[in-house]
Amino acid sequence: MALLAAVLLASCGSDASGPAPSSDAALHVVTTFLPITEFTKAVAGTCATVEALMPTTVSPHDFQATPGDLVRLQKADVLVKNGLGLETFLDKLIVNADNSGLQVIDSSAGIPTLENTEKDAKDPDHADGHDHGHDHGPINPHVWLDPLRAVQQVDTIRDGLIAAKPDCAEQFSANAAAFVDELRSLNAELASQLKPFAGKTFVAYHDFAPYFAERYQLKVAFVVESPELNPTPADLQRVSQLVEQTELKTLLSEPQEGRQSFNALAADLGVKIGVFDPLETGPAEAGKPGYYLSQMRRNGKALAAAFAP
Repeated sequence: MALLAAVLLASCGSDASGPAPSSDAALHVVTTFLPITEFTKAVAGTCATVEALMPTTVSPHDFQATPGDLVRLQKADVLVKNGLGLETFLDKLIVNADNSGLQVIDSSAGIPTLENTEKDAKDPDHADGHDHGHDHGPINPHVWLDPLRAVQQVDTIRDGLIAAKPDCAEQFSANAAAFVDELRSLNAELASQLKPFAGKTFVAYHDFAPYFAERYQLKVAFVVESPELNPTPADLQRVSQLVEQTELKTLLSEPQEGRQSFNALAADLGVKIGVFDPLETGPAEAGKPGYYLSQMRRNGKALAAAFAP
């Protein structure tokens, strides 16, 4: 923070917020992480330039702000975030940027949410003085993994951009409508694909899938609540018992994690390893249009394969 403060002091001689954008100037929009960036770009079109605050390879769990990030917010007209306590680093960064003109769009505002579990509060193996069960607060933040909640996020982003630049309302609305059509088509595909498995349980590495599971009438368990945690013996025993009870054939790892203990657990239980991408991070090509849609379709195929006998 000392370095961030130094950058802030260096900028005190000027108006950090800058002049309001003219009617023909593109909005400067900063987004947080991968899905939020793709949703915003889909709406923005040529009326806004969209810049991601964090690289696609860095998750909100691991992000560390730099002086350059402070400068990005000082120059931005709009900041778009997921919300629900996921981007915990933002509050201090926004305060230090001191950009009175910055408009913040909380894309999860008004979306029906699910509570995080209370497992860690009851698990003595996680009694280490850290509140692992509520790293993001009491609400699970992974709403983007439900395509219909993603529709609501896109609508909120559209409304926020229109408020920031009303003369582009027609373009923002048309772009949002086109992307919403794609999200609804994705939802229909996944619903049809996963309908035969309604009521079945799958196991993911961390607690990212409740919204996805609820949408498609599935049940989900997990090894740890946050991806930065390592499984305890109690975690592994709990999952082992679940696999035996439900006769699961596949556990779903994450491409970003590759936890050896998770792979070892699958080997011990004689089950396969599949992959479900929570889309918190991705490779360099993740910034291209359509990445969210293609990865969600891959997730549907991976889950169907995990359930297949």
